Amino acid sequence: MAASGSVPVLAVAGHLGAGKTTLLNHLLRNSRGVRIGALVNDFGAVNIDAMLIAGQVDAMASLSNGCICCAVDADEAADMLGKLAAVKPRLDLIVVEASGVAEPSALARTLATADDSRYHYAGLVLMVDAVEFARGDLGHSVRVADLVVLNKADQVSADELAAVTAKVRELNPRVPVLPTEFGRVDPALLIDVPERAPRAGQLSLDELLWDTHDHDHHEHAAYQSVEFTTDRALDPRRLMDFLRDRPAGLYRAKGFIDFGAAGSGRKFLLQLVGRSLRFSRRRWDSAEQRATTLVLIGTDMCADTVRSALQDCVSAEPPDEQAILGVLRYAD
Repeated sequence: MAASGSVPVLAVAGHLGAGKTTLLNHLLRNSRGVRIGALVNDFGAVNIDAMLIAGQVDAMASLSNGCICCAVDADEAADMLGKLAAVKPRLDLIVVEASGVAEPSALARTLATADDSRYHYAGLVLMVDAVEFARGDLGHSVRVADLVVLNKADQVSADELAAVTAKVRELNPRVPVLPTEFGRVDPALLIDVPERAPRAGQLSLDELLWDTHDHDHHEHAAYQSVEFTTDRALDPRRLMDFLRDRPAGLYRAKGFIDFGAAGSGRKFLLQLVGRSLRFSRRRWDSAEQRATTLVLIGTDMCADTVRSALQDCVSAEPPDEQAILGVLRYAD
């Protein structure tokens, strides 16, 4: 189980030319204070992708002679991720950009099974070329994705984009689908932007770029945020059922949960990204009102359905001693 201070590792996969490096470059240029490390996995002796992002990333490692999920020894990849996770000042996110020939399920398995408390797997983003979608077999890749980014959405008609989206939904009914242009995904969809005190009298380069460039340059693909608050304790079993059978389009969830007596008087910090689920036990402050406060982020979600499903998680009767065990499996 990952430690609460471990660095999230996000995998970005997709066919050659789908826009993986474009997405990574976009995140680096518009990080808004997020410190990003990258493990670039170009397939070939000359690592062109690493050259493209050099100078923009906070820390970088590169595997230039093979694919992270097959040709490169898993221990080597784990060692490189561990070194990136140990960088000081601490990184907020590590992005693994897979080669265009990497098998997404194998990549996800390699990252998810790594045993290192310094970092933890935080999901798979699958880049799909909306123009070339019909030419590739993405069936298995879509099924293992935590977020599907339909890149180059501006280059197809509305009907064609709807057809691509429908095909993705057919393969994976619950996965969030995000149409984009030039890989413009808001970093806040992928990770919490840290609150860091700005240096007095000085703006960072990305802040300057953000403030001075045209709005269209920074227009991000839209996503939703749904809030849920209750002062009644949640039933652990019902909440775990909700998380296992989550609403379509839900990608992230975060916040504090009150399980009442089932949680032995502790509050639980929930962090959900795709299939990656973690809880951290905290103490309530003496003056803090005990309540559950959650924010759920995704695409094309029905806010009323999400809130209703969470309302059904409110405890109707005192839980038994075994109720919390499902939560503790994912607790640090």
